[in-house]
Amino acid sequence: MPKKSLFQYSNSFCLFAFFIMLLSGIASAAQPVDLGTLLEEMADLSRLTTLGKQAYTTGQFSSYDRRSTDPSIATEENWFANTDRNQHLRVEEQSGRKEWVLMDAAGPGAIVRFWSANPTEGGVVRFYLDHASEPVIEMPLASLLEGKTKPFISPICGERGKGWNSYLPIPYEKHCKVTIDASDIYYIINYRTYVSDTEVKSFTLADTEKYNKELRAVSEAFKHPGNFETAPGATVKAFDVTVEGADSEDCSFDGPSAISGIQCKVTADDLEQALRGCLLKISFDGQAPSVVAPLGDFFGTAPGINPYQSLPSGVLADNTLYSRWIMPFKEKAEVELINFNRFPVTLSLHFFITPHAWTDDTLYFHAKWKGVQDIPTRPMQDWNFMSGTGAGRFCGVLLHITNPVTQWWGEGDEKIYVDGDTFPSFFGTGSEDYFGYAWCDTEVFTHAYHNQIRCDGPANFGQSCVSRFHIMDDIPFRKDFRFDMEIWHWADVLISQSITAYWYAAAGATDNFPEPSADLLTVPVYPVPEAVKGALEGEKMRAIEVSRGTVDAQSGSWPWSSFLQLWWRGGEPGDHLKLRFPVAEAGNYEVSAVFTKAPDYGIHELAVNGKVIAPSVDLFNAGEVIVAEPVSLGRADFTKGLNFIDVKILGKHPDSTDYMFGLDYILLTP
Repeated sequence: MPKKSLFQYSNSFCLFAFFIMLLSGIASAAQPVDLGTLLEEMADLSRLTTLGKQAYTTGQFSSYDRRSTDPSIATEENWFANTDRNQHLRVEEQSGRKEWVLMDAAGPGAIVRFWSANPTEGGVVRFYLDHASEPVIEMPLASLLEGKTKPFISPICGERGKGWNSYLPIPYEKHCKVTIDASDIYYIINYRTYVSDTEVKSFTLADTEKYNKELRAVSEAFKHPGNFETAPGATVKAFDVTVEGADSEDCSFDGPSAISGIQCKVTADDLEQALRGCLLKISFDGQAPSVVAPLGDFFGTAPGINPYQSLPSGVLADNTLYSRWIMPFKEKAEVELINFNRFPVTLSLHFFITPHAWTDDTLYFHAKWKGVQDIPTRPMQDWNFMSGTGAGRFCGVLLHITNPVTQWWGEGDEKIYVDGDTFPSFFGTGSEDYFGYAWCDTEVFTHAYHNQIRCDGPANFGQSCVSRFHIMDDIPFRKDFRFDMEIWHWADVLISQSITAYWYAAAGATDNFPEPSADLLTVPVYPVPEAVKGALEGEKMRAIEVSRGTVDAQSGSWPWSSFLQLWWRGGEPGDHLKLRFPVAEAGNYEVSAVFTKAPDYGIHELAVNGKVIAPSVDLFNAGEVIVAEPVSLGRADFTKGLNFIDVKILGKHPDSTDYMFGLDYILLTP
C-alpha cells in the first residue's frame, strides 16, 4: 500500500492535554504505602508505564461456583458451573454470631475493588486488619457500595447497571480478613499483595479525614474524566487527511518521548463501518506493531460513535474520540492508518507528544484486537481474550458482542492465569460482573473505570459494548499471562464478538493476536424481527388487576413477535389477571391468539369485556418451550377505545410443574 507523509508539526504547547493533573504521582520506594499514596494513584495513568519500584501481585476472591475444579472436565456441571453465589471460604463464630469469610489474605497489601450484585442481602460487612479482634470497618454492605456514606462516596463507589462497586483503597500492613453476616451474595474482591519488605500503613477511618483533599481530587477526576488540562512540555502534531479505500497513511515521531494523548474526529458515509474497517497500527523502536486495532475499538467505542468518558479513553459530546494511554518510546514511534473499507475515511487527528525519561523499568504500550463471527454457543467453551509471555501489566479490555436473540449472552466467568498458574488466580462470577454491572442489565452507563456504552435491545438483542479498565487493579506478570472468558449463553445460537486488550510489556514480550483480516473488519448485523401486522402485542397490554404473582414482558430466543411476550408467573388456581388494551374501531371481531406453551404452563380461561370466549386453554407442552400456532377463540364484541381481557387460572395438566401463562399477541379480524 502506498505511504504518504501526513503530519504538520508544531512547537506550540497543546491547548488540549491528555491527563488530569489533579494528583501528584505515585509513591516512591522510600515512601510507605498508605491511603494517601493509593488515592494519588487512582487517576495517574503514568505509573502503568513502568514495572514499578513498589512491586506487587494482584489477586481476586469471589463467589465463583466451587464445583469448577478441573478444566479437563469441560461440562456445565464442572468447569462451567454457574451457581456463583453462596460461596465463601468458611464460616466463623464471632461474639456469638456467624460470619461468612469472603477474603483472607496475608499482607502487606490493599483492597482496590469490591463488587456485588445483591449487597442488600448481605447484612453487615466487616474488615479485620492485621489480625485485630475488632473490625476497622463495620457497616451494611449496601452502605459500603451505594456511594452515599462517607468515606465511600460517589463516584468512587456506587451502583450502575445494577452492579455495586467500591474503588476506595483499603491498605493493610500484615493481614486482611473480610466477613459478611449472610452468605447468599455475589461478590468479587480485587486486591494487591506487595513484596514482603514494603512498608504499608493500615487503613483507618481517621485517614479518610487526613486525606480528604486527595479523596475530593479523585472524586472530581472521576466525575469529569473527559476534562483536560494543559500538560507542561507537550507539543501537538496534527493532521487532516482523507484515507482512500484500500489505502494507508503513516508518520513517525522521534524519541525519547511519549505519545501522551490522542484526539480524533472521523467523517465517513458509513461511520460504524469506517471505525471498524480503518486499522490503527503503532510501532515503537523498530519492533513489530504493539498497537493493532480498528480505530473505533482502540478508542473504546464499538460499533460507531457512542459517547462515554473514562480515564483512559472516551468519546466527547462533539464526537471527538480521545485516548490518554501513555506510550513511551526510546528512539522512534511509527503510526500507520490502513483503510480496509471500500470508501474514503476523513480524519482530523492530533497526537500529543511529551518528553519522557526512558529507564530499564519502562514498558511499551500494547492494544490489540481480535474478532470472530458466527461462533457457536454450544458446547460451552473458554474463549481466549489474550495470551502473552514476558513481563508487563494487564490494564483492561473492551468487549463488543453481536447477539441474534434477546436471551442473555454473558453468564461466562473470566479466568485469568498469571505466571504459570495451573488454575485461574482470577475466577469470576459472570461477564457483566467482571465489567462492573449485574443481572444482564441493559442500562447504558459510564464510569472512570468501567462502562456499558451500547446495548441495542430489545433486552440483550443486537449490539452491546462493555469495557473495564484495570487502573488500580492492574495485573502485573513476570513470565506469562492468559485471559479466558467463558462463552456461556442461555441460547444455542451463533454469536459474533471481538475484544481489544490493553496492556504494557517489556521489550521482547510476545502475544497471540493474529493480524486482523479484512473479512473480520466488518460490523455484524442481525435483522430485528418485525411485529406481526395488526397484532395486539401481549407485552404492550397493561395489567390493571392481578390477584397474585408477577406480570411483565419476557424476552428470549423464541420466535415471539418483536421478541417479547406477556408473561404471568406466580399465580395459583382461582387467581385472575385483567389486561387493558385499545381497539381502533368498534365491531364484532374474530379473535385469534398466539400463546406460549411450556412444561410449567397451566390451563386458563379467557374472557373479553366480561364474556368468556375461551373456556379452557391448556398451555402445557412436554419437554420444551414453544410458540404455538395461532388458535381461534371465536368472535367477540369490542368497543372503540379501551377493552379488557380477563385471564383466570383453572388448573394444570397432570405433567405440568406450574400454572404460568404466556401471550405473544392477539389478532382481531372483522
